[in-house]
Amino acid sequence: APSSRSRVLRGRHELKLPVTKKPSFASLASVLSIAVPALAQEPAPTSPTSPSFEERLRALEERMRAGDAERDQLRQQLAQRAADQKPKWYDKLSLRGYGQFRYTTLFDEDNTPNLNVPSDRSVNEPESIYLRRGRVTLSGDVTERLYVYAQIEFAGTPANTDYTLQMRDYYADLALDDDKEFRLRFGLSKVPFGFVNMQSSQNRIALERADAMNSAVEGERDLGGYLMWAPKDKRALFRDLVKNGLKGSGDYGVIAVGAYAGQGPNKSDLNGDVHWVARASYPFELANKQVVELGVQGYFGDYVVTTGAIGGVTPTADPKGVDDERVATTFVWYPQPFGLEAEWNWGRGPQLDEDGSRIVSESLQGGYVQACYRAECQSGVWIPFLRWNYYDGGRKFARNAPRDEVSELDVGVEWSPVAEIELVMQYTHTFWRTDT
Repeated sequence: APSSRSRVLRGRHELKLPVTKKPSFASLASVLSIAVPALAQEPAPTSPTSPSFEERLRALEERMRAGDAERDQLRQQLAQRAADQKPKWYDKLSLRGYGQFRYTTLFDEDNTPNLNVPSDRSVNEPESIYLRRGRVTLSGDVTERLYVYAQIEFAGTPANTDYTLQMRDYYADLALDDDKEFRLRFGLSKVPFGFVNMQSSQNRIALERADAMNSAVEGERDLGGYLMWAPKDKRALFRDLVKNGLKGSGDYGVIAVGAYAGQGPNKSDLNGDVHWVARASYPFELANKQVVELGVQGYFGDYVVTTGAIGGVTPTADPKGVDDERVATTFVWYPQPFGLEAEWNWGRGPQLDEDGSRIVSESLQGGYVQACYRAECQSGVWIPFLRWNYYDGGRKFARNAPRDEVSELDVGVEWSPVAEIELVMQYTHTFWRTDT
């Protein structure tokens, strides 16, 4: 707001004293002659007794004590004021969230009457406007060593036709050193496997994660505990890759090792055994400031498959679980402005056998390759992209773990006119996809 100026008019006041003529020498002399004898006749005034040295010292000490007391009082007032102004633990919490709305159209409905996309319920004829994700997050450093994160989600789940409210994340990070390079994480959180699984849906360009990586940990989360390590400069780089709009995965450590239940988010363990996982992902800058990230990860455990009748026959499976193990590699060339992202995984996992009578551990493989270009202009940020998605293996989270074969090509563009809004248009050409 424009500042206002006030003009002070200062009045000038003068005090005028009456002017008398100087007395003549004679009159002055007469005054003196009268005054001096009078003064001489008056007795000299009696001066009070001067205080002693001890009395002056005691008075000085009293004044010093009074000053010390006043200073102590001022210090207490300042300390109280500082304590009142110091943020409480709940002042350090942040509240944020995002929503994703979707509309999908099938161009070749006659040839895809039973098209089934596990992670996207909108890919079917009855759906119109669809709330894919509606999330609210509460997080923050409640102490110097303790960080908490809780996220709830209201969304339409692929498993049913209704919208549900569920806990998506609920964990705490405990820093083991002052620089927070070593930390322990416990609770419901993302399993450190795969760059695209770690990457938040609000940062990912394509509408859904690639089947090959997401089939390892569908929902990306589980109950578990992990030890994570990353030096301070790498933690700052992880944050900057997200903050600067370069589609980073977030900070899940340069190295992460741990264990998780293995049955998926918000589900009970069914065999008393955990899955073990380890991941190493290292981002670095080239001489031209281009950021590259290389990663490798793997897990192993036994997964208990949910079974159901097929034509009156229910497949059999080991009640203690079926061998479930994978290893994957990651390469990311961050969009500055050209970007390239690729992941591939191999392993074995639960799969329904050919005659549909048993669920056994079969080989699997798949991955994706994505290219994009990030352009900033007056109308906002534009990111056209192209992605090939391939997978051949069992889908363990589905009933009876059917074999899943996918080969798709995604072409699209993301436009962000302002930081708070992103609009994505994507066309998917399905070469083949299992309808189970």
